[in-house]
Amino acid sequence: MASETFVPFPEGERMTPEQRLEQLGIVLPPVPVPVANYVPFRFAGNLLYLSGQGPKRADGTYRQGRLGKDISVEDAYQEARLTGLQLLATAKAALGELSRIEATIKLLGMVNAEPEFSDHPKVINGCSDLFVEVLGEAGRHARSAVGMGSLPNRMAVEIEAIFLVKP
Repeated sequence: MASETFVPFPEGERMTPEQRLEQLGIVLPPVPVPVANYVPFRFAGNLLYLSGQGPKRADGTYRQGRLGKDISVEDAYQEARLTGLQLLATAKAALGELSRIEATIKLLGMVNAEPEFSDHPKVINGCSDLFVEVLGEAGRHARSAVGMGSLPNRMAVEIEAIFLVKP
């Protein structure tokens, strides 16, 4: 799973996150539009808080499923990766350029799972691995990966992020 998609940021390599995205052949998706009474991001001093997002596809749908029942860890890893791309797109919209991210402080990854499911960290690695691939050392973060009885739209994962940003 991770070994198939995870490409570590080359040590000593100096490139912007946008250049790294291009090198990886990744195009950021459009920024999701809030569907309720909230904003996609909020600044508090030099911290950027991103609202929780799920793996929204280009057609507006979400892959539905619960881990331990009808979606595999490998598929949910890809869902978390897609969610990470949407978080990066939102951060870019807020900041203008991803190189303003000094550090990823914290991710909260929520997994729609059956009570007996226990591989939540393996799922959220999809987002964590992406952040390190794109942001290098600035992508490393503290993290919680927890199970939920349900998530909006029956989506498999929802992730929120906090970034330390340069002025």
